[in-house]
Amino acid sequence: MIAQFDGFEINSIHNGDAWKICDFTITNNDRLKRYFPKTLEQNQNPTLSQLFVENKVRQFERKEEFLFTVKQSETRNLVGLIYIKEIDWDKKQGEFAYCIDYNFKGKEIISKAVELLLDYASKELGLKAFQIIAHKDNLSSIKVALNNSFEWQKTLKNEFTPIGEKPLDMELYELYKS
Repeated sequence: MIAQFDGFEINSIHNGDAWKICDFTITNNDRLKRYFPKTLEQNQNPTLSQLFVENKVRQFERKEEFLFTVKQSETRNLVGLIYIKEIDWDKKQGEFAYCIDYNFKGKEIISKAVELLLDYASKELGLKAFQIIAHKDNLSSIKVALNNSFEWQKTLKNEFTPIGEKPLDMELYELYKS
C-alpha cells in the first residue's frame, strides 16, 4: 500500500486488479470515453483487462509508467485510477492523469490521492517536476490541479481532442517541487 486516507487507499497496480478495472471501465464508460479512450478500449472485457493489467505491472516494474488504484479500504471497491506517465528521468518530470467512478465525483478523493502521490513520486521515485494536462472543459480535472497548487503555465494548441469534438485548447498545469 502506498497511502491511506479517509477510508480509501492507494495501491500500485497488481495482477489481481483486472476484474475490478474491467468493471470500473464498463460502469464508467460514458465518463472514460471522452478523456480516457485508450484505457476504456483496452478494458472492454475481462481478457483485455488482464492483458492491460499485466502490461501496466511490467511498465511499473520497469519504471516506464506508474498506475495506481484508489479503493475503498473496507469494501475493496475500485473508485479511481491515477497514472504517473510521460516520465522524463533526465528532467525528473512526470505527468498525472486520473479518473474517478461517477458515484464518487466531487468528493475530492482524487485531489487527496494526487496530493499523496505527489509526495510519493518526489520521495520514492525522485521526480521533481509534475504536470497535469487538462482539457479546458474538464473542470473537475482542473479543480484537482488547482487543489494541489498546480499553476496554469500555457495553453497547448490542438494537443488532445475528446472523441467526437472539434479541436480545442488544453491547459497545462505544472508544479515544480524541490
